[in-house]
Amino acid sequence: MALRPAAETAIRQCMALQPDESCAIVTDDRRRAIGEALYEVAREITDDAVLLTYPPGPQHGAEPPAPVAAAMGGADVVLAPTSKSLSHTRARGAATDAGTRAATLPGITEEVFRTGLEADYERIREECNRMLERVADATEIRVTSPQGTDITVEPGEREWLADTGIVHEPGDFSNLPAGEVFVSPETAEGIYVVDGTMHPHGLLDDEIEIEVEEGYVTSVSDPEVRAELKEAAEEVGKGAYNLAELGIGTNLAVTELVGSVLLDEKAAGTVHIAIGDDAGIGGDTDAPIHSDGILREPTVYADGVEVDLPRP
Repeated sequence: MALRPAAETAIRQCMALQPDESCAIVTDDRRRAIGEALYEVAREITDDAVLLTYPPGPQHGAEPPAPVAAAMGGADVVLAPTSKSLSHTRARGAATDAGTRAATLPGITEEVFRTGLEADYERIREECNRMLERVADATEIRVTSPQGTDITVEPGEREWLADTGIVHEPGDFSNLPAGEVFVSPETAEGIYVVDGTMHPHGLLDDEIEIEVEEGYVTSVSDPEVRAELKEAAEEVGKGAYNLAELGIGTNLAVTELVGSVLLDEKAAGTVHIAIGDDAGIGGDTDAPIHSDGILREPTVYADGVEVDLPRP
């Protein structure tokens, strides 16, 4: 029952599931409890609900089994609480291209599910819209922090996107928990210092300094992050070092970082910067890694004017 309120929010508020719609809950053996909580709420709304469970994928972005992909493409609504992300898979892309409303919950834990979903997503959508008004037309965004961050990104022709958690129209897609606006910049220059959360560490004991030149990471102070990027580069080359994303958290319910990138990058008033894949968010780099680092105390400037960040 502890998962019930969050499941209610996801099914009723975020997805707005209707009695005449079909719903597929896709999960794996490690996240089955969350999948079952979502399924219990879904089947109270519609008789056309199904729970699909499969063995955990080998890595983020790995395609699900063919029967799971087929079910995703055939449903009106899909929620996918999985240990490995389905966000950037062909199965998810094909489903939403066909009109499915989908939300992925990659790497979700029961704690993150409860914390991030017991929120007012209409208010989060309002915060996203307000933030878009401040940054969407800027030619450059500069981020600084007391830890030493000073990086400037240029979105160019690429569009800022909002992950509001409100998935009501055919083809809509969101991560859950949600609450961010983000862009895949055309180029970037400077240094950013991650002092919050970053894979593979979770909450950091030591800050990680990352240097960026002409849109690519050139130096990483942490050996484990360096090793992950090097492994990805063995597969795709320079694209693994692509400066993939700048995002601003807008989820007012997330007041403390817990060590989960999925949740922590949504924390109101934080900034996250990612390396690697950006093909699913408006960029042109296809890579087997998308590594976010969260900054706790950023200051953001849009064309030189400080942006008022959302605060809990």
